[in-house]
Amino acid sequence: MAEAVKLAALVLVTEECYKEYFEYHNFADVDCFKSTLSRGLGIAIIAGSFLVKLPQILKIFNNKSGQGINIISVLLDLFAITATVSYSFVSGFPFSAWGDGVSLGLQTAAIAAMVMHYNGATQQATAFVVAYLAILYALNSGLAPINVLWSMQAMNVPILLTSKLIQALTNYRNKNTGQLSAVTCIMLFFGSAARIFTSVQETGDSILILTYICSSAANAVILGQMLYYWNSETPVTKKKKSKKSN
Repeated sequence: MAEAVKLAALVLVTEECYKEYFEYHNFADVDCFKSTLSRGLGIAIIAGSFLVKLPQILKIFNNKSGQGINIISVLLDLFAITATVSYSFVSGFPFSAWGDGVSLGLQTAAIAAMVMHYNGATQQATAFVVAYLAILYALNSGLAPINVLWSMQAMNVPILLTSKLIQALTNYRNKNTGQLSAVTCIMLFFGSAARIFTSVQETGDSILILTYICSSAANAVILGQMLYYWNSETPVTKKKKSKKSN
């Protein structure tokens, strides 16, 4: 029983902190508090990541439209997520520091495929899914050298900023945020902001930390547009209203 309790506790605390808490009863250790908080946040982010882009996927599916979603922005976002996951996995960082990227990557790939499909490029969408899975395998199976993965991760900062800028420009030109989901935008912002802290605590990797700082700032811009254009009607909404009036 005691061993089972220890194994459960080690999900949230390190071996050293387990001793501080349960053997020495030192609950005031600052480093252990930060470490435990970081792991707890990481686990919460991973759990929440399964729902982050689900509202976006459902919105596209229900409206049978990818209107307002810039496919280039989505693909750049997917590159950034995939680079972070692969770099972190091969570098041996704790799963709690990057595990959300797995579900986020798969959801982003699904969004890209759906946008292609509803834009009339079903064959392109199928080819994209097959190619992405093949690339994912190559990056995480040891085929790609670590220096290549580091270079991909280093490219994340300009790629993330470019990705969000493209989407922001699309929103600005359309004067609405199209099929973007407000819930997804909110969760992406708070998730990336929390990842700054967990990256500092669990990896200490400067390039990862910088990536999440830029990601948080870029997500804040999209979230701001979501709030600004909240009452703007999309072409899909106008079309539905027109059909009802007729």
